[in-house]
Amino acid sequence: MNFAIRYLTEYRYDGPVTDNLNALRVKPATLPTQTVEDFVVRIDPETRLNQHLDYFGTTVIEFGISRPHEHLSIDVRARVRTAAPAVPEPTGWSPVEDRSYDAAAGEFLLLDGSEPDDVAIDDLVGLTRAESPLATAQRVIEVIPDRFEYRAGVTYVGSTVADLLAAGAGVCQDFAHLALLLLRRHGIGARYVSGYLWAPQDGDEASAEVETHAWVEALLPAGDDLVWVPLDPTNRTLGGETHVKVGHGRHYADVPPIKGVYRGAAGSELSASVRMTRTDVSPSRT
Repeated sequence: MNFAIRYLTEYRYDGPVTDNLNALRVKPATLPTQTVEDFVVRIDPETRLNQHLDYFGTTVIEFGISRPHEHLSIDVRARVRTAAPAVPEPTGWSPVEDRSYDAAAGEFLLLDGSEPDDVAIDDLVGLTRAESPLATAQRVIEVIPDRFEYRAGVTYVGSTVADLLAAGAGVCQDFAHLALLLLRRHGIGARYVSGYLWAPQDGDEASAEVETHAWVEALLPAGDDLVWVPLDPTNRTLGGETHVKVGHGRHYADVPPIKGVYRGAAGSELSASVRMTRTDVSPSRT
């Protein structure tokens, strides 16, 4: 699939602010199944942009605005071509239990200490164990949406898995964090992924307003190799050509789209929108 993506974020302050420092993780990744054909960021007020790769390989774009201002606009545009990743054939558990697997998975196997000590987690681990790592991963992305309702407003950006368990509902970020916990409890390396999902309300639409999306990748055996397989627990599916990856980390805090601080006592009002347009199809006509 071919997409044109526009991610527009605007901050309005109720007074002048200065020293507005921001880090963006909004550039789609370059992968064997994903090609970035064009990418541009426009900032108003204008300023110099600096770009580097973070520890996990995600592109970070940094900028600062020192002079007083009462409005900040971040206009991100990209053109991306995607293809569906191959799904590995199921194998047994022995490749995952090998010591070399631990070295390949690294920190993506580790729990971070914030996981709830809850019998519900133990139940979910038992319920999702299957005859192979791939089957286990597939069971994880089926069980989570069966057990928890997708509902905005009951959690927030800093919510934990414990909050999801307590509310019985959450959003894609919460589902992804629970999937990470379950996969790691099974001994499967897993990482948090941020990006965009093409999911128009009407399947014939050529352009649609969407939201930033979260899913996970699991390190699974594939023949004599290991591959990162995308899994979307919100939509109970493997990741495919409708998923546009920006970056990955251990959890959300490693890949927030925008993170910043400013100097001043003024409050701020945020508006953000993401529009994806299929450039390989013609708009439907009535």
